[in-house]
Amino acid sequence: MGYSGFLHMHEEFSLLAVMVFLLIYDIFAGKKALKFFQPVALVLFTLHTFLNFIPREAFELNGGMYQYLPMHTIIKSILNIGTLIVLLQAHKFLNEDANRIKRGEFYFITLATLLGMYFMISAGNFLLFFIGLETASIPMATLVAFNKNSRKSAESGAKYILSAVFASSLSLFGMSLIYGSTGTLYFTDLSTLITGSPLQIMAFVFFAVGLFFKISLVPFHLWTPDVYQSAQTNITAYLSVISKGSAVFVLFTILIKVFGNIVTSWQPILYGLAIASITLANIFAIRQKNLKRFLAFSSISQAGYILLAVISGTAMGMASLVYYVLVYMFSNLAAFGVISVIENRTGKIEMTDYNGLYQTNPLLSFVMMLALFSLAGIPPFAGFFSKFFVFSAAAAQGYYLLVFIALLNTIISLYYYLLVIKAMFLNANENPIEKLTSDFPVKLSLVICTAGILIVGLVSTFYNQIASFSFGM
Repeated sequence: MGYSGFLHMHEEFSLLAVMVFLLIYDIFAGKKALKFFQPVALVLFTLHTFLNFIPREAFELNGGMYQYLPMHTIIKSILNIGTLIVLLQAHKFLNEDANRIKRGEFYFITLATLLGMYFMISAGNFLLFFIGLETASIPMATLVAFNKNSRKSAESGAKYILSAVFASSLSLFGMSLIYGSTGTLYFTDLSTLITGSPLQIMAFVFFAVGLFFKISLVPFHLWTPDVYQSAQTNITAYLSVISKGSAVFVLFTILIKVFGNIVTSWQPILYGLAIASITLANIFAIRQKNLKRFLAFSSISQAGYILLAVISGTAMGMASLVYYVLVYMFSNLAAFGVISVIENRTGKIEMTDYNGLYQTNPLLSFVMMLALFSLAGIPPFAGFFSKFFVFSAAAAQGYYLLVFIALLNTIISLYYYLLVIKAMFLNANENPIEKLTSDFPVKLSLVICTAGILIVGLVSTFYNQIASFSFGM
């Protein structure tokens, strides 16, 4: 393959071009030109998102090290839209005097993590996968510690990078065992060479730890509440949605492509992780008073629900997973968007601070209510349909007990989501949070999220289109 073959990597080269342009812009532009840095960055990234929105025919490069399938465009587009929403919500934060000088770094590092996720998604070889994993993880630690003047931010950054390094080292050890037992790292070759020997099963367990860490599955979740609480809210939103969405998609594809012959070995592992993640996260979420820690345990629980799609190992499971990530993106980013607006202007983040919020900020309260209803899976919001499809995918493979346990947990989750709604609409407060105004990018992000929550579930085209591509995986 000549160098011209790399030009087929449209998404990666397009994103890289945006990153390089913004880096040069930030370094060499004058003070007047830098005033337009964020609008230019948002426009360029929006163009990148729309130019790479249409799926192409499948192909592979370098003997299968890089593989492209139409579904890859779907998941990358979802990650692009989520990243765009996060960048819109970070507009006000980055315009503050203390952060204006760091805008270029914020955009470059954020897009660098996204580029790593692209490589993870399109990897057909464990070497490229690991390069993508580290490209996504190392800059993420920098984002977590982005507020260098905050001791909590620095502490959470240290916790994240140490946990990430440990998880990555275990994954790398698992990959070495895979190579040692098979002599190759290519997914297509491994699909026939993985036979279920004890060494290969152990290799799978070690390898999967890295992705379990990124998805925040119990018991690999202990870093999540502390990091979510201490990091800047927009970065927390990015970490909870974009990073998790890419990792769970990659987990599904590698399980099917590489470890499909030992499905009876990894399904019980995922079975236990799903029950533990959903149940323990829901129990701990009830105890939380800080809303960012509250959403941290909520995200752990949501990861457990996503495993119901993964454990099915079918095309229906793939479609349900991607659809769930799409719905989860709109719902979670809407909730974090409201928290970001309130925290950036008042510094208030406790659940009691939201008492009587509807009196002064009805629109923010309404958006938060829709987001929490969707996360809880209440019809007719999109979250109901996403849960229905993942439950259906698991039930179709005979996991009735798992689906029943998940359904019971939705009742628990509904209770703690309603605690926030009760605080906003019913709890009395003589001094509620003052009326807040948001700039246009933040308002636009909340409108997009609200539209997604209301429309994606009711318009069947979204799921049908995703399902049509999942059968080609």
